[in-house]
Amino acid sequence: MTKEGRAGIEPAALRGVAEEIRELKELKIEMALVVGGGNLIRGAQATDDDIERVTADQLGMLTTIMNGLALRDVLEKRGVSTSVQSAVAVGDMVTSYVRANSLRDLQEGKVVIFVGGTGNPYFTTDTAASLRALEIGAEIILKATKVDGVYDSDPLENSAAVKFDQISYQEVLQRRLRVMDATAISLCMDHKLPLVVFNIGVQGNMRRIILGEQEGTLIS
Repeated sequence: MTKEGRAGIEPAALRGVAEEIRELKELKIEMALVVGGGNLIRGAQATDDDIERVTADQLGMLTTIMNGLALRDVLEKRGVSTSVQSAVAVGDMVTSYVRANSLRDLQEGKVVIFVGGTGNPYFTTDTAASLRALEIGAEIILKATKVDGVYDSDPLENSAAVKFDQISYQEVLQRRLRVMDATAISLCMDHKLPLVVFNIGVQGNMRRIILGEQEGTLIS
């Protein structure tokens, strides 16, 4: 939700994501979002600034709540009913995560926005996404990135990097490809939950994936 090299919430990027989600709701699908906080702070990187790891991860959880609240407002202004649920208790600003409430809100047609990660340090937003997807019975995970799929090396650093249209969980783990963390991939693999890695910067990508078109990389 930010421009490259800039920390903070980028309104144009936020509006673009919200507009795509609004269009997806027209397909009458149930949809939940797991919001990260890397545009403001990353827990693992904050330790380089002499912040203790647990505290750094807590800061990361709080930033996901900030992003989730911003996304909620932009979606609501577009007529998309939402429910923000947090793994971290933060008073009256957001509702605490309860699986039964999430399932109810999804059935009522709301877009559920999960924030606060897993609520525990040492776990990434990727792991939170896999965990929540399994808990609500999701059919697929769409992993939004800045590149158009999974490559055998970083395409931003290696112009000769080769993109995979499809790859197995095992190969992602064996090659140590930096798609999602190993815990998140392992959860998907153990429960046969497919995921698609795609470029969030290209308008319409999410809709095309949902409609069965080839976009990004399928991990299954």
